[in-house]
Amino acid sequence: MGETSSFTGAWNKDRRVEFQISQLDSLRNYNVFLNVRNSNEYKFNNLFLIVSIDFPHGKTIIDTLEYQLAKPDGTWLGTGLGSVKDNKFWYKENVSFNEEGVYKLIIAQAVRNNGEVDGVTDLVGITDVGFSIEEVNK
Repeated sequence: MGETSSFTGAWNKDRRVEFQISQLDSLRNYNVFLNVRNSNEYKFNNLFLIVSIDFPHGKTIIDTLEYQLAKPDGTWLGTGLGSVKDNKFWYKENVSFNEEGVYKLIIAQAVRNNGEVDGVTDLVGITDVGFSIEEVNK
């Protein structure tokens, strides 16, 4: 299971990407991944995200995450030929979705230039962001 949202031009700091997760088997455990596609226009080597999960009965979990997209020498870590790279990052490992109803996964970018308090208003070079959920194989 998974979904992706695309950006045209740039990812504005006020744009939150929201996905609905249908009820999964409450007796099984899952790994949740964040999928990010970047182009050569991305000028940072890392990516900061604020990710939250809204549970069906009102609980919310919020995480501030940092992922590396490039090595210190600028070489992209993602896969793919050409100027676009696909990245698959761990988000939650071995979790269960045991509440009945629809979960909501919300992703926002929180990238900042070094030494600046305000975030980057329009983040250029991130072309797609999404998630995937895979059943844990025992």
